[in-house]
Amino acid sequence: MIFSKAGFGGAVADFEAAVVAQDAKRSGKTFVRLQETFGQAKEEELLAGGPRLAAVLEQVPPGPRAVVAVLVGACVERGADAERCAPGVLAGLRAAVEGAAAFAEAWAATGGGAFPEPDAGEPGAETVERAGFEAAVGWWTLRQWEMAAVALLNHRAVRAGAGGDRDELLQLLTAVEHASGQQFRSLGYALQVLDGEPLVALHRPSGTGYALRFFGIGDNFQLHTLLADALIGGGHVQGYAPSPQEVAVCRETPGQVDTVGSFELVAPDGARLWNEGNPADIPLVDGVRLLVLDEPAYRRSWPAGRFFPGMRGDLILERALEAEETERWFAHVSPAKELTG
Repeated sequence: MIFSKAGFGGAVADFEAAVVAQDAKRSGKTFVRLQETFGQAKEEELLAGGPRLAAVLEQVPPGPRAVVAVLVGACVERGADAERCAPGVLAGLRAAVEGAAAFAEAWAATGGGAFPEPDAGEPGAETVERAGFEAAVGWWTLRQWEMAAVALLNHRAVRAGAGGDRDELLQLLTAVEHASGQQFRSLGYALQVLDGEPLVALHRPSGTGYALRFFGIGDNFQLHTLLADALIGGGHVQGYAPSPQEVAVCRETPGQVDTVGSFELVAPDGARLWNEGNPADIPLVDGVRLLVLDEPAYRRSWPAGRFFPGMRGDLILERALEAEETERWFAHVSPAKELTG
């Protein structure tokens, strides 16, 4: 067998040609070369290789398809065009989640029990017999599709392009989690990231309100720090203002910096909103996310940073609300419930 040229670029070209020709033997050998050469790939090979591999994903056999998707995600993390790679990877993700959901149903219908733990190989004969090959592969490869998809969903344009598909995928994923007892938290949170949504924050101790808008915030730890920067650092309310370093790592600077809590995050009904949750947990009131900020129940500290290190986050304070407008929003708010834990 003669390969076109050495290196990752050559491996991509050979794999692409073998897949299109449906040459199983050559596909297998070039698949191995893809993995062997990726670590030494040059920038231009990664930029070109990601979209080329994504374009043939649908034609790759089910077993190795998820591994190729992970390579596409790795190319995106190193600069390949996420929007060009997105259609192939997100289509593969949908097939995997749908397969895993079908697997969960079939597993329950054939006696239930603990879900098999995926390994580096393919599903065993008993697993395939109980659920069917496509469903078993969906479950077997879902972790790999999670890695690949999150790499692409780090990009706002990809999230925007996915649109309502993200809600459908989240529903399927939630069903899989409930049935299997396993969590796919990174994928679940990535599917819930909000961009450009309005947020009204009511600071109960001062009786003031603020209109904000957030983008690319992965969890409420990150939101908490950015809220403290906008409202306390901006001189609007009293409390602990995070340092510029603490804020920077919550936007786009790599790393983590220790911080402390500035607020208690509370839903309009008085229930606590956990820092471990995400902004999608904040209830909608009249089409707007409505958040109440109380004094911290006790001192808490954590490493400030981003749940998704590759995703840029931001929170923009648009304006302080007028007193009458603030009063109208406070009309939707119940007294805070006792906070414990």
